[in-house]
Amino acid sequence: MSTMTTRRGDRIVYDDLGPEGAPTVLFITGAGPTRADDPITLATAEALAARGIRSFFADRLGRGESTSAGDISLDAQLSAIAELAAVAQAPVILVGHSSGCAIGMLAAPRVPTIAGIVLWEAPLGLFPEGAPAWWSAVRSSIDDGDLEEAVAGYMVGMPPEWLEELKSSPAYPQLVLGWVPDGEALALVEQRGNTDVLAGVTAPVLALTGTETYPGMQETADGIAATAALGSAEQLRGSEHSWDPDAMAERLAQLVHEAL
Repeated sequence: MSTMTTRRGDRIVYDDLGPEGAPTVLFITGAGPTRADDPITLATAEALAARGIRSFFADRLGRGESTSAGDISLDAQLSAIAELAAVAQAPVILVGHSSGCAIGMLAAPRVPTIAGIVLWEAPLGLFPEGAPAWWSAVRSSIDDGDLEEAVAGYMVGMPPEWLEELKSSPAYPQLVLGWVPDGEALALVEQRGNTDVLAGVTAPVLALTGTETYPGMQETADGIAATAALGSAEQLRGSEHSWDPDAMAERLAQLVHEAL
């Protein structure tokens, strides 16, 4: 376990796997997971380390062992990612999962050593009334102090068993406060559009979906690939919104070698 303190005073706890100075993969999880309950990302990081590639797997701001010195805002989250990337002192590939994709897209311009962006099943363009309207309703519930309604609103369209599982968490319903950067990022990326968000990104952008995925995910991946300067979309072994660790590690290792 490693720790980093941001300029704002946030304490970021992360696993640092692989050789120091090597090209680094920085994982950006979506809403919810912590290092302690995300064995798939950990297994992927371990498989990359075995291939001589360094990985940073952090608890997101205000989650798990990472603490926030102030509001858990999108800007604070983007700054924390950029400062963690700088610790690598090497080329960095950002890997976003779910809503972490939108955060990764927005964080990329802040990482001078960016060598690539990998986006796993970005939930963009999938909200019936659009992400800005969806997030506005969730944000309103948070501002009103109705955190249970905020969690339910955030989970709209997702499998109902996911919400029931969340209700058993000791952090429920306050956990929604850690999802603020995710909601803000999804709304902002949809508002600005993929083309504008990725305009300054000259590194490869790889949009991935599982071989078993949810409706609309493949179309979103294709759309991201079409708007990036060096964009591509592929399917990779995976299901239930998660990737297969060995398959992902192999594809990331290939991307590292191609980028460098």
